[in-house]
Amino acid sequence: MFKDSNSSKFQVSEFILMGFPGIHSWQHWLSLRLALLYFLALSATLYQPMYYFLGFLAAADMGLATAIMPRILTILWFNAKTITLPECFAQMYAIHCFVAMKPSTFVCMAIDRYVAICQPLRYPSVVTESFVFKATVFMELRNSLSLISVSVLAAQRHYCSQNQIEHCLCSNLGVTSLSCDDRKINSINQILLAWTLMGSDLGLIILSYALILQSVLKLNSPEAASKALSICTSHLILILFFYTVIIVISITHSTGMKVPLIPVLLNVLHNVIPPALNPMVYALKSKELRQGLYKVLRLE
Repeated sequence: MFKDSNSSKFQVSEFILMGFPGIHSWQHWLSLRLALLYFLALSATLYQPMYYFLGFLAAADMGLATAIMPRILTILWFNAKTITLPECFAQMYAIHCFVAMKPSTFVCMAIDRYVAICQPLRYPSVVTESFVFKATVFMELRNSLSLISVSVLAAQRHYCSQNQIEHCLCSNLGVTSLSCDDRKINSINQILLAWTLMGSDLGLIILSYALILQSVLKLNSPEAASKALSICTSHLILILFFYTVIIVISITHSTGMKVPLIPVLLNVLHNVIPPALNPMVYALKSKELRQGLYKVLRLE
């Protein structure tokens, strides 16, 4: 630590990531499982209009896993727990960006499904490579520029005496809770971003699927309706999984569980399991993706 020239308080120069509470006796067992999930996530490859969006989803999953897994594995394998403040704030920004990229991609995929089911004749002219590129660039610029405020506000807090983060990654809540000054602005900013970014994305997803359901109910053929809904099954599984885990993590953090390992482990698994399982979920409905998955798993 070093002394702040403008204050009698001390300013910490680095944080200590405490990792997973209470698992030191079997942390190497856990690290091997996490490493396996991480390497499975890196093996995903997808392509074509709808497949482009799956590719972007895979990129977000791999980016998120890469932002946290190397650091977690160094903690578990080498007990390297220290992280500088700039590195911590950079990781915080990367985590927020990649997490926000996932619901944004779900929005694009929901629009794709809406056009495919409700306006099939217009699909080739609407969902073009140009549309995919523009939609993706817009979402990424919106997220990356908006989320800068999270790390900037966290970096402006004064950190003194306490520098142990009860986590294995630099979460906004975990870091700012160590500050010695008022962090109300950080909490307000986090809530506003959650409602304006993830909230608006969820609203658009719900609207798209409401219109799809309305269109399907008008179909006279049960087989056609079943086929239309089947197209959306994999997408809905990923959406429900993503938002369900987000809600569970939020509840465990807000209620302050007596077993601190549970919210930490849930947070980490939420960031590494989807990248490994998403290709398998979509492979259930796509012949091309099934073949690609078989090649990855060396089943053919």
